[in-house]
Amino acid sequence: MKNVIILGGGFAGVEAAIYLRKASYNVTLISNREYLYVYPTSIWIPVHKAEFEDNCIELSMLSKAHGFDTIIDSVANISAKNQEVKLASGKIIKDFDHLVIAMGASKMKHKGLENTLSICGEPTLSLEIRTKLDALVVKGSGEICFGFGGNPKDTSAVRGGPAFELLFNTHNYLKDKGIRDKFKLTFFAPMAEPGKRMGPNALKMMAKYFKMLDIHQHFGKKIKAFEADGIVFEDDSKLPSDFTMFIPAGDGHDVIKDSDLPLNEAGFIKINDYGKIVFENDDSMPTNFYAIGDTAALEGADWRAKQGHIAEVMARNVANNIIQVDNGWSNYKGYTEHINILCVMDSGDGASFIYRDAKKAYMVPMPIFGHWLKKAWGKYFKYSKLGKIPRLPGM
Repeated sequence: MKNVIILGGGFAGVEAAIYLRKASYNVTLISNREYLYVYPTSIWIPVHKAEFEDNCIELSMLSKAHGFDTIIDSVANISAKNQEVKLASGKIIKDFDHLVIAMGASKMKHKGLENTLSICGEPTLSLEIRTKLDALVVKGSGEICFGFGGNPKDTSAVRGGPAFELLFNTHNYLKDKGIRDKFKLTFFAPMAEPGKRMGPNALKMMAKYFKMLDIHQHFGKKIKAFEADGIVFEDDSKLPSDFTMFIPAGDGHDVIKDSDLPLNEAGFIKINDYGKIVFENDDSMPTNFYAIGDTAALEGADWRAKQGHIAEVMARNVANNIIQVDNGWSNYKGYTEHINILCVMDSGDGASFIYRDAKKAYMVPMPIFGHWLKKAWGKYFKYSKLGKIPRLPGM
């Protein structure tokens, strides 16, 4: 039985482990966390609609359900030339037939970023956001700013949806407490039309939502620095804020940047359509290295985005492609044909279904039931991953 090492315990890494185990590979997953964190539903933690534990699936439970091994440790170094991985504990991993890198991404560095909290950062930050919101609720008034940034070197490394979701959930949270009129909520972004990648109709609908919910907008100015009491922009204007929730754009993982792996300008790993890492013009480099999820450089239209469902498609494809290689077959599967934007954007009292691909783009409001649909998805994700309920095809 061949051995596969997977670096990363997020959506991509866990999905790859599950599918490779189905094909009877020996799989070892290395993660710096003891749990798989369900980021799409973490937006409810700050507004007391979910607990932190609700968004965690213990890797020990996943390991037991599917039969892969788990090492809880951080990756310190990857050497493609030596075909080895060094862990923070000092352990060297060398004996593998295939290496799948699914380590996610680092974040763009902004001056004063410590004055913000991100719903897409370290999982425990969701609890810190809750604490900040709770303090403002006790105070009874305030100015709260929500935003996200971009990476000019890689347009796919933007994650704006959760910022919109937490904004709308906070609006309804304050409204339910009868104090919404005491708060100024502002959405900010350095680009002129944040959310444009969702499509023109979605952009227009978001503008209507902002107006209807009395949410202020501050778009089109680059961020100079974050301060304890606000955001300073390139023209030295300042947006006051008692609390700032900001999602920085993704950037190449620090360990990846320090490796000998081939990278694009932003520090993401270059792969071909089949997820295999491309070492151009160097036959001495390995042919058994793969990269999936946020750590990989995605090709495609400017509106493409790194999303969880794309990461899982890449994981399933790479599992298939490893099987094809080892059996001398050629039924490879690529990820580029699956590039799309797909999400249920929750607002706390409803949701909107958003979809975009190369041919179409639309946003469909789903009042009330949309919120419960996303709640149901969270349950489905957790129990299907643990093998307690059947998985839907392709999900």
